[in-house]
Amino acid sequence: MLSLTIMAITFGVVFLAELPDKTALAGLMLGTRYRASYVFAGVAAAFAVHVALAVAAGSVLTLLPHRLVQALVGVLFLCGAAVLLLKKDHGEDENIKAPADESFWKVSGAGFMLILVAEFGDLTQIMTANLAARYDNPLSVGLGAVLALWTVAGLGILGGRTLMKYVPLRLITKIAACLMLALAGFSLYEALAP
Repeated sequence: MLSLTIMAITFGVVFLAELPDKTALAGLMLGTRYRASYVFAGVAAAFAVHVALAVAAGSVLTLLPHRLVQALVGVLFLCGAAVLLLKKDHGEDENIKAPADESFWKVSGAGFMLILVAEFGDLTQIMTANLAARYDNPLSVGLGAVLALWTVAGLGILGGRTLMKYVPLRLITKIAACLMLALAGFSLYEALAP
């Protein structure tokens, strides 16, 4: 059953965690060089694959005892918050290997491969698995996560630099970390409550 609340929570957590990520900047770089729709098609397909894998992993976790899953999810949210708070800003202007020609398949393929490799085991993939385990609603978590990732990709491709002028990256990172800390506290409370 589709839950708009779970979708909204997932969207918020994943959106805030992905916004300061290097893949948003990579999408921005590709979007400035190639047709935005071609880049987005590849990036969106790669994110869909990652969300499907994360939701599947989170769904497997639901087979464990509830308290153990809640404790594991709480610890992983704490780790996610720590990663966000301790992450150094290196001005991540990574070199992106650009495709030789600008056909749809070459450009979207480059975007797909970039995201597929860069995002594997990334914080947002782990958070998506956590949320799938926490809520035991793979459809709602999957839709919330993929919509958040697509939104960040679209923002990065179409106007990331403009957004960053108005919203400091450190603020976004701190908000995401605080949200993860709150989810960690709630999960750990549920794991330990009588």
